[in-house]
Amino acid sequence: MQIVGIALVATFLALIVKEQKPNFAFLLIVFVGCAIFLFLVDQIYAIFQMLQKIAVNANVNLIYVETILKIIGIAYIAEFAAQITKDAGQGAIASKIELGGKILILAMAIPILTVMIETIIQLIPN
Repeated sequence: MQIVGIALVATFLALIVKEQKPNFAFLLIVFVGCAIFLFLVDQIYAIFQMLQKIAVNANVNLIYVETILKIIGIAYIAEFAAQITKDAGQGAIASKIELGGKILILAMAIPILTVMIETIIQLIPN
């Protein structure tokens, strides 16, 4: 509820300020977006800790869990940066950020995909 309240107040303020000072309105939106993201960092950290605990209990190699968490982090950060860039009116740059995020995700996922394929091949009888 706090996040929604802050976001609505910021939106109304940005709409009012935008008529007089568009640059300040944009900075306000960026600042509030970053503040919301920082507000959520503790919850994100708690989720990551919980997933690592589950992985340890399930005897899953932590390297794979850490890689998946990094992939999720890249996806969220790339999306956040792309949205801010779109808000600034730079859709072309936002598209490049999204593409870069996707390529990084693919590059990080290749070792996991390789292990999965090797495991499947070992399960297939000769």
